[in-house]
Amino acid sequence: MLIRRPFTDTHVHFHDFSHPELRWDWLAADATDPELGNYDAIKTRRYIAEDFLAETRFRDVRHVVHVQAAIGSADPVAETEWLQESADRCGVPHGIIAYTDLAAADCADTLARHARFPNLRGIRDLRYDGYLSDAAWQQGFAMLADYGLVFCDDPLVEHMAALAALAKRHPGITICIDHAGYPRERGATYVRRWRAEMKRLADCENTVVKISGLGMGDHRWSPESIRPWVLACIELWGTNRAFFGTNWPVDRLYSSYCDVVEAYGQIIEDFTDAEIAALWSGTADRVFKLGGAADGSWR
Repeated sequence: MLIRRPFTDTHVHFHDFSHPELRWDWLAADATDPELGNYDAIKTRRYIAEDFLAETRFRDVRHVVHVQAAIGSADPVAETEWLQESADRCGVPHGIIAYTDLAAADCADTLARHARFPNLRGIRDLRYDGYLSDAAWQQGFAMLADYGLVFCDDPLVEHMAALAALAKRHPGITICIDHAGYPRERGATYVRRWRAEMKRLADCENTVVKISGLGMGDHRWSPESIRPWVLACIELWGTNRAFFGTNWPVDRLYSSYCDVVEAYGQIIEDFTDAEIAALWSGTADRVFKLGGAADGSWR
């Protein structure tokens, strides 16, 4: 089913190797990732907002949230500045999830410099070490409340209990669970554990879930194969705390943009109009304060 209504895409990545300061080490010619498989097809010199707009022009993508991608850069604020220049030039992205090392001694300064840019909406500190139990990292995390920033995280299943505990200690900070908790396996034991830990997170009222990137764990996905993950997230969080993203252009490795969006539409086609509107754009617009939803009153 092709749902004809404005769509908010909450997870995209841009890059441009001609930038004098920024680096995208994960897109280097010799970079590898066992979970993505061979991803040489997206190791292009450039994928910027104008390229995204051209590729998605038939889908009525009304709002776009860019998630930190310039990995290896000396100054993470340079990416935010570059993205704000893009937004000022062509209107995209509407929201920016920037990178900050929350455990770093200069965390407060980095956050303050990010905050100078009007499209900043959140922070991602992508790591899989013992960050959630690190005192310095927790101190940096607490600073997000000062700016009203969303924290986007991609926790391993074994880290979700610690993230839930953190959420309970900081009820004023919204935590977004990226990529539907990034389910990395498909066996019954893993699925049961994933659902139990995701429920633990959903029980924290200051968490939301982003349904995105499911092709990374299922390279030959179909609407039926991703349906259980999509519906489980919606069941656990509800339509007022769940929304969609595409993880573009990474998930182009496994399908087209319209394939992903139409699969989401097919899975939720029996939902009410209000529920579809919330999942398609309304909830994300509130959470990330996009368009006319500047008060962020989603809870």
